[in-house]
Amino acid sequence: MLRPVMNLRFNNWVARKTDSRIWLGVFFIANLILVVSLVLLATSTSDNRPLLALLAAIAAIITIILTYFFSMSWRIANVTQNEQTGITTNSSLNGRGINVVAIGGGTGLPATLRGLKAYTENITAIVTVADDGGSSGKLRRDLGILPPGDLRNNIAALADNESLMTKLFQYRFNAGDLEGHSFGNLLIAALADITADGDSQGHNSLTVALVETQRILNIKGRVLPSTLTDVVITAEIKLANSERLIKVKGESKIEEIDGHVNAVTLEPEHIPAYAPSVRAILDADLIVIGPGSLYTSILPNLLVPEIVAALRATDAFKIYVCNVATQPVETSGYDVADHVIAMEKHVGRGTFHAVIANNTYPQLNAGITQYVPPAPKHSEIYQRYDVYYTDLTDESRPWRHDSSKLARAITHLFKPQQAMGIM
Repeated sequence: MLRPVMNLRFNNWVARKTDSRIWLGVFFIANLILVVSLVLLATSTSDNRPLLALLAAIAAIITIILTYFFSMSWRIANVTQNEQTGITTNSSLNGRGINVVAIGGGTGLPATLRGLKAYTENITAIVTVADDGGSSGKLRRDLGILPPGDLRNNIAALADNESLMTKLFQYRFNAGDLEGHSFGNLLIAALADITADGDSQGHNSLTVALVETQRILNIKGRVLPSTLTDVVITAEIKLANSERLIKVKGESKIEEIDGHVNAVTLEPEHIPAYAPSVRAILDADLIVIGPGSLYTSILPNLLVPEIVAALRATDAFKIYVCNVATQPVETSGYDVADHVIAMEKHVGRGTFHAVIANNTYPQLNAGITQYVPPAPKHSEIYQRYDVYYTDLTDESRPWRHDSSKLARAITHLFKPQQAMGIM
């Protein structure tokens, strides 16, 4: 990461220190010498031909060098102008944009990916593999593979939304023996089976299947699991209208209980992270956590010890995106501070620098939506984090994030970090 940053800073220094009028003057003189030398060389029959050839060669070299510097200066100026107008192009760093990691599950995280892929192609989504319901749960039980559903949704988010292949990938059967299954889940399961070796039990082959699926859809970025271990979420739930605490195992079972989640753990506990996911976090310029179900989508990633250790070790700027609406069983009655404190309770402090939260609560199309209110004015989280409130609601589904609004909020917080040379 150091070399591209050093090169960019050197190029900016050249652009600032160089007087373009001087370079332009030298450029025209060199071209004039080149033309005159070539004309004299073509018409001369004297002994001066070697000297004229040398002058022409020197002038040509100077012209080539200055042309390179002019093109670099133009590119740098163009990037600078884009940054000043709030536009980040895909060529702003390493030709593909800033290096972003997004962490979450299969429902909320795609909003982050759909928004950020307009700004960069260097996106890595790190996704939980704890889902045990629906099509994913059935494939997990029947075939012994890690659940593909959340991975599938994020792959689709990084693909072309209008392409026929993406629509096919997200197609869900609604009748017969395949009812409830999505074509994408079946495709990933089939590719995992084709590429499985005898000892992988489908887990390691899943990563090969993901690579092939992403190649087929030609996505902008990549999608990785947080771990290749077969994990199960266990929740401690306080039952409604009671002080009784029970433990519930399995994501799909948690949402069926009439109560409130106090805490979650993974079984088994001390599991290895998927190594490329750890490397992506350490190499990132920007990390976005969420949005998504707090206890069943976001925290299962952070409860993988090597993932949270990498989050603390990375130099990236880290943002937590709070949900727009509360979720029954998981976050009923939560405000923004409650979400943040729940994260701290499970993984400690230091996993993110800033918080992005919604501050607009439309009633049109909202139905029974319960919005997440802001943190109290004197909340302790304001002392620990930069909390940025803005309108994040989707117009047609206001309980969800609008991808474009979210991306603008993320870049708004990240641009000052770029200016300070963090990336």
